[in-house]
Amino acid sequence: MRLRMTAAVLSLAGVFVALYLYLHKLGVIGELSCGTGGCETVQLSPYAVFLGVPVPLIGVVGYLVLFGLSMASLQQPDQPRWPRLLLLLSGGAALFSGYLTYLELFVIHAICRFCVASALIVLGIFVVALLDRRAPSPVGPA
Repeated sequence: MRLRMTAAVLSLAGVFVALYLYLHKLGVIGELSCGTGGCETVQLSPYAVFLGVPVPLIGVVGYLVLFGLSMASLQQPDQPRWPRLLLLLSGGAALFSGYLTYLELFVIHAICRFCVASALIVLGIFVVALLDRRAPSPVGPA
């Protein structure tokens, strides 16, 4: 249960990071508080939109889905589909995040600290989901 709670907390942290970036994209927030200028460079690049959708919006929706799956797995601990879905979707999100990190490093040549934080958060969710799937099932009522 602790691992699933950790996934839920990490998902909420990811929502806040992605929401901050999305609010910037909408113009609600002025300059990003990044300190290096790399965040603005990344957010204004053509790669900040994927298939016509702003990447931060994809993050907000994705983290909300991961949060929902984490909460479902806490509410129905004996239901194996929720941890499986959490593992599958967080794995896909980690791969997408790896692709975006590649773009930052080798194409855009700028690093966004918030993007790095998001990548680490989603990687953490994936690792927690993987550990949860490998954990032995509890015997008896918890």
